[in-house]
Amino acid sequence: PYTASSTGLSAILPPWVHSGGIEQLIERLKDPETRAKIRSQPTEEMEDWNRIQVVHARNHPDYIGLSIDQIASQTQTDPFDAMCDLLIAEDSQVLIVLYEMEEGDVRRIMSSQLGMVGSDGRAVASDSVFNEGKCHPRYYGTFPRVLGYYVREGVQPLHEAVRKMTSAPARRLGIKDRGLLLEGMKADITIFNPEKVKDNATFTDPHRYSSGIPYVLVNGEPVVSKSKYTGALPGMVLRKSHS
Repeated sequence: PYTASSTGLSAILPPWVHSGGIEQLIERLKDPETRAKIRSQPTEEMEDWNRIQVVHARNHPDYIGLSIDQIASQTQTDPFDAMCDLLIAEDSQVLIVLYEMEEGDVRRIMSSQLGMVGSDGRAVASDSVFNEGKCHPRYYGTFPRVLGYYVREGVQPLHEAVRKMTSAPARRLGIKDRGLLLEGMKADITIFNPEKVKDNATFTDPHRYSSGIPYVLVNGEPVVSKSKYTGALPGMVLRKSHS
């Protein structure tokens, strides 16, 4: 539910540059002739360097939050070379946020009955090693943003938003014992206040937990109680049922 996506910086390079893996990619960026060839075949993402914001670069923490255009200004080079040099210096391990969508499109897709809600994120925590650098706010705020913003804005009704987060993805992924509040189903339950639930994570300050969610149960065990983490770790890897 955002107008910006997140991926690795190398993802905006032409597909052929990735052939052979990271080591070959880096060698191509180092070679002047190959770099010139890449420059001559710009992808759509390379058309506006201001839309590309670095959110993780282990060896360049001072670049966090800057666009490729801003990094180019700092290094007194052009944006294309700034991108290539950064990928080489970081062994291609650079995470970016890419501002590439329109709010109207987000609302249109969200209102479709065929849509589902997912964070497309990874494990993060504001008080652990997983909070290194910045990240996309979706890691913390995806579901509360839908419930607290788009539902209250009238983009879709509450019951439909909940369905797209629970039973719809469970059915699509073949997870038969979750997604509904029924006897015999796993008790994965989130209790929230529909008038107060709110995402607090932003692109400038993404490591912020949402509010308006007093209780969360995973496999029937409370992991959030009175809006505080209990320390419980009842989660498990979910696998598709083949029965």
